[in-house]
Amino acid sequence: MAYALLHSLLAGTRAKGRARRAFGSGGMRWYRLFFTFVAVVTLLPLIYLFYLFPGEVIYFVPAPWRWGMVAVQAAAAFGLAKTLLEAGPLQFLGIRPDDGGSGQLIVRGIYCRTRNPLFLFAFIFLWFTPVMTAHLLVLYIIATVHFYLGSIHEERMLAEEFGAAYLDYRDRVPRFIPRMRCTYPETGVAARRKSGGPGGIPGSLPESEYEPEPESESESGSRSGSESGSSSEPGR
Repeated sequence: MAYALLHSLLAGTRAKGRARRAFGSGGMRWYRLFFTFVAVVTLLPLIYLFYLFPGEVIYFVPAPWRWGMVAVQAAAAFGLAKTLLEAGPLQFLGIRPDDGGSGQLIVRGIYCRTRNPLFLFAFIFLWFTPVMTAHLLVLYIIATVHFYLGSIHEERMLAEEFGAAYLDYRDRVPRFIPRMRCTYPETGVAARRKSGGPGGIPGSLPESEYEPEPESESESGSRSGSESGSSSEPGR
């Protein structure tokens, strides 16, 4: 529970605002990396405690059903990895710092079918565990509640950051349960970045990483002609 509270506190706008006032925009470029570091370091003792004290076994799924559940977990792990690749793993982990510039809401891949694929795959991976103990059950319940509340908190920040673009996306794409077909076009929508800090923005990359499509010679020629005020009328 303390881990979940700390995680939510650091991800909140108040903590980011205080960090911005203390370290400035330059220091905020590395806030995401600091957040990831704290999350990993504080999670390791929890994992070790559950290793030492697994608790009483509630159920143990026998073969061949056990292997089916493991296969589902493997598929969920693959989905998590693929989603991270689509979202940009370097930005997500904070290894590539946020420059605080304007960004884009990029809807691509599974994000056009569900708004929170990372949480969805995490739910699947946890609850298809073939061996359940009392301590694991408590942990999974807390994690499920934390992920659900975290999705609400994250979407509020995204709505504040991207405005009407994200609100339209939220209204058209389900929170967790994916749809077979994309319900939102895979496109980038220009967005304003009010906070300037790193957020849980799925698939969002700085505008500098998106190169404009090259113009054809006819388009560039017509544009230069119109801008220079030239006319095709005879006698001029």
